[in-house]
Amino acid sequence: MQKINILDHGYVRLVDSMGTDLSIVNAARVSYDKESKEFNDKDDRLINFLWKHKHTAPFRHSVVQLEVYAPLMIARQWFKYSVASAHLDDQQGWNESSRRYVTEEPTFYIPAQDEWRYAPANSKQGSGETVDPRLGRIVTNELMDYVDEGLRLYEKWQNSEICAEQARLFLPAYGMYVRWRWTTSLSGVLHLLDERLEHGAQFEFQKFAQAVRDLVQPLFPSTFKAVFSE
Repeated sequence: MQKINILDHGYVRLVDSMGTDLSIVNAARVSYDKESKEFNDKDDRLINFLWKHKHTAPFRHSVVQLEVYAPLMIARQWFKYSVASAHLDDQQGWNESSRRYVTEEPTFYIPAQDEWRYAPANSKQGSGETVDPRLGRIVTNELMDYVDEGLRLYEKWQNSEICAEQARLFLPAYGMYVRWRWTTSLSGVLHLLDERLEHGAQFEFQKFAQAVRDLVQPLFPSTFKAVFSE
């Protein structure tokens, strides 16, 4: 199984897939009761035509399943591509590990001192240049202290009278890693990549989107050439 590591502890793993570029053109050609047995240059041109003219339905007949391990701040942005997307379809699926049942050691994303970024000068969102290393060291240390205190309280009450589903309230949330499986059509993948490979997307999410692209592109080379050749 193919897997790409990201950040300090994260990864994206290709679990399963269904379909090829040939599946896409045959889904389109069924309108004329036609079918290709082998992918050829004519099929390649058809994929280009379909994408150029926004005929996205044929791209929903191919499916991928990915397992992702990422900080909660990424998971909650990603989740909208399953429940609040114009590309929502019956092939969407999302299953996430739960600390109501899972008691594995909590893992947190801790940026290194040279990975913190200044707030942007002329925007309310996004980020600017990398901070001075001296400031980065202070912020990293304070975050580590905060995580350690949260873990101490979590373990204290989880091992006492409080149920796990409430004890987890002590865990610092946004940097905590969570694991989920995302099943979606190729159209859903392309929608995510269109938005999250953009320069304005959060840097950490861009890294995960790049991994998705690198894992899925070999399965549908003609489609990715049509989408990203511009």
